[in-house]
Formats: sequence, C-alpha cells, structure tokens
Amino acid sequence: MAEIKNYTLNFGPQHPAAHGVLRLVLELDGEVIQRADPHIGLLHRATEKLAESKTYIQSLPYMDRLDYVSMMSNEHAYCLAIEKLLGVDVPIRAQYIRVMFSEITRLLNHLMWLGAHGLDCGAMNMLIYCFREREVLFDMYEAVSGARMHAAYFRPGGVYRDLPESMSQYKVNKIRNAKAIDALNENRQGSLLDFIDDFVAKFPRLVDEYETLLTDNRIWKQRTVGVGVVSPERALNLGFTGPMLRGSGFAWDLRKQQPYEVYAQMDFDIPVGKTGDCYDRYLVRVAEMRQSNRIIKQCVDWLRVNPGPVITNNHKVAPPNRESMKSNMEELIHHFKLFTEGFHVPEGEAYAAVEHPKGEFGIYIVSDGANKPYRLKIRPPGFSHLAAMDEMARGHMIADAVAVIGTMDIVFGEIDR
Repeated sequence: MAEIKNYTLNFGPQHPAAHGVLRLVLELDGEVIQRADPHIGLLHRATEKLAESKTYIQSLPYMDRLDYVSMMSNEHAYCLAIEKLLGVDVPIRAQYIRVMFSEITRLLNHLMWLGAHGLDCGAMNMLIYCFREREVLFDMYEAVSGARMHAAYFRPGGVYRDLPESMSQYKVNKIRNAKAIDALNENRQGSLLDFIDDFVAKFPRLVDEYETLLTDNRIWKQRTVGVGVVSPERALNLGFTGPMLRGSGFAWDLRKQQPYEVYAQMDFDIPVGKTGDCYDRYLVRVAEMRQSNRIIKQCVDWLRVNPGPVITNNHKVAPPNRESMKSNMEELIHHFKLFTEGFHVPEGEAYAAVEHPKGEFGIYIVSDGANKPYRLKIRPPGFSHLAAMDEMARGHMIADAVAVIGTMDIVFGEIDR
C-alpha cells in the first residue's frame, strides 16, 4: 500500500477569509494542519519609503490607508510622534476630540472585525448587524472631515476643525417619502455632539443583540472555544499587544499604563480573558466596545461645556484661519510656506505609540532637521500577531485556520506597509 504523505495547500491570496492578500501555505496531514507558513508582501506599498520624499503633512493621509479599518488611530500615533519632536502643545479641547474619535474608531474596527469573523465562521447575519452601526459611525467621520473613511482629520498640533453645529440631513426622493425621511432625520436635528450622544445611548442595547446572536450560540462556541490557545507567557514572548494579549489574561493597555492625551481623566475598565482562545478574544473585544462607549459619553459631556481652540496657534506648524490669512500679509506667508514647503522638524528621533484597536501601533521618526522625515518606521500590531499563525494553527483543522485568522483581526495594509 502506498505511503500517505503530507500535502501542501495554498490558502489565499484570493480566499474570502484571508482578510486581504494573505497567502498561507499549509502543510496538511489529511485535514490537520502540520505547518502554516504566512507569505506576505503582495500588497507592499512602500509607505515608509514614500514618507521620506513627502513633507510631514503630505504623509498624513497615507496613515489612514495603512490599517484602513482604524483610520484615525493611525493618524493619532503619527501626530503624537511629530508633536514630540516639535515640542508643540495640543489644546485641551483638541485632546478630548482626539480621544472621542479614537474610541469611535475602535468601535468601527471592532464592528468590522465582529461582522467579518462571524461571517468567516458561518454566522452570516453578523455582518449585516455590524454594518448597520458602522454606517452611523461613518456619518460622524463625514461630519468632521467630509470623508467617510480616510479622514485626515488629526493634524500635528490638534485637529483640522471644530465639531460642526449641525448634521447633514436626508432629503425626500423617489425611494423614500416624507414620513420615512422624517424618521431618518429624527436624531439629526441638533449638533454632531447631539448625534453622537443619541448613538451612545442606543449602543449598549445593540451590543446586547450581537451577544444574543453569538455569545451562547453552540455553533459559535464549537468554532472558537479551545481554538488558537496562547498562554500569557507565549503571548508576551510573541510580541502580542491589544486584545490578543488581553485575551490571554494580561491587563496591558497603553491608555492605562502609559496614558496619552486625556485618557488619564477617563473612567473605563480593561477587559481580560482567561484561557487565551478565540472565544476569549471575542469576549474581550465585545467588552471593549462597551468601554469605548463609556469613554465617548464622557468626552461628549466635557466637550458640550468647554469651548476653545482645537489646534495650536503656532502658525509655523498649523495654518492660520482663512479670515486672518486673507487680511494679514504675515499670515498669508505662513499659509503659503506651510502648504508648499511644510514645517521643519528639529533634529532628533521620537517614538509614539497608541492603543490602537488591534494593539500597540507605533511610529518611529528620525529627523535631520528637514521638512520631511529622514526615516519613518511603522510598528503595526498585526505583524507580530500574524507571525504566530503557525503556532496557533498547528494541530487544528483547515476550518480552524479561518477562525484563527479571524481572531487576529489582521489588515494587510499595515502588515505589508
């Protein structure tokens, strides 16, 4: 009888569960994974190299496109690194706006993850439920920046502009009559803060709906419990951060351990798992959505009663307002220099990290005193997580490889950079 040998299977790069252009080479014994070898580089866009030929402000929109599900969190780390080198102070109102939008971004990320992970494991309805809320969150992005995804809203020294006093409204059309439009516009009568407040009040009940569908669902538990177990020690050694590390029982969160902006003033908890399997990481992320909702509410309440500037008044770093630019020669020169040459950053190096929805997202900048970085290095959370694919998938079935990729919450823009 012929000897049965292991055979090799290409999982992706066009597989619907590959979450981007991942080519996973699986060595199989029947349907059991003996080895999983992730091949990356198919999406390499040379972001770090491109930044060396762009001014600091021109490179900012590239950050949105790294992890294209956590847009403003990427901008946040980039701005913090530049501000560290420049020594620029960010107005307190801008810090609250940044924290609020960082948590809105966390909700956007976790909803995308939950919908896609559920879909990968066969829970088809999850994607529809999660996208229902993502649309509302995109409306908040659009209100401040004009873009629904790639906002470029955070700027060195603050944010692009203050929160709008009114929300855009739906208009009567062929598909919806006046009554239906009035219902859609019900929560859009006030300011953006009113719109966010309305969402924050409804969101815990919506998270309950997700949990009703999944948390005690026996098929979901069969697909995730005991799959991709990582011990706390291994999670640390593998360089895990964010929900991947907290799912293994480590209460490490940069918002608490190394607070930045106004996170020290926020009241929230850090959810942690017990066993470090896919199910625990699911529970951690769902609990994180509830905590983010709490933070957003605190920011809304503070922003309502505390007006003020939202970007530094250092016009060598941030542009003057339009009125003074058109009436004052010196401000016109500042504006012209800023948008042609950009600002010069003092010589030195700086690393800034944020608690990105996926883990620690860091930007390391080396400046030689020019108007563009001498070197830029991005530390994405997903890269370290994908490196553990072999260890997490070994001994499991092919179907479990899908659950393991899903639980990592990887996006290839940041992994391939």
